[in-house]
Amino acid sequence: MNVIKLFILDDHQMLLDGLKALLVNESRYSIIGEANNGYLALELISENLPDIVITDINMPEMDGIQFTKLLLEKHPKVKVIALSMFGEKSTISEMLEAGVSGYILKNTGKQELIDALEKVASGGKFLSDEVLVEMMKAITENEERKEEETKAHLTDREKEIIKLIAKEFNNAKIGEMLFISERTVETHRKNIFRKTGTKTVVGLIKYAIENKLID
Repeated sequence: MNVIKLFILDDHQMLLDGLKALLVNESRYSIIGEANNGYLALELISENLPDIVITDINMPEMDGIQFTKLLLEKHPKVKVIALSMFGEKSTISEMLEAGVSGYILKNTGKQELIDALEKVASGGKFLSDEVLVEMMKAITENEERKEEETKAHLTDREKEIIKLIAKEFNNAKIGEMLFISERTVETHRKNIFRKTGTKTVVGLIKYAIENKLID
């Protein structure tokens, strides 16, 4: 059984002691180093490379995001698990973009910690359930915001023309019904396809239905 070498970074000694206590009887893991700030951690890690670094996020001098970026620039093979008090959406995104392989909360139990270590050590990603919930909320909110932004970009006239296109009226007929020229309808049509990112009438109708522009 290969021993997984760990390094722990947190500005609270109590948390460092707590993590060590959780793993003290686990022969699978060896804590080869610890630090209370990012600068010291980078020095110590360079002297003795761990397999996984468990790092706090909110720390003075150097936060977990900056630390992770600097660490992975120097030692890209080292895996990082973020440890946070809260599953705050923006922080989760920033840590994932920085390159962490895992994200768990400080209220995690021993088994979840071990699950995270094993998953990350095997090359996978591990996110605690609370973190996954926050990410799903963020994705849903982002999709809803994009939908509203897209709708807002379409003028009332363009929405009106979309409804008429869906009823299979050609440009000439639409112009006649709206008292505008066929050329103006064609211009609106081009703008509609551009704004909705569609290329065919079928694609446009599908988009309109999904975004509740037509019934």
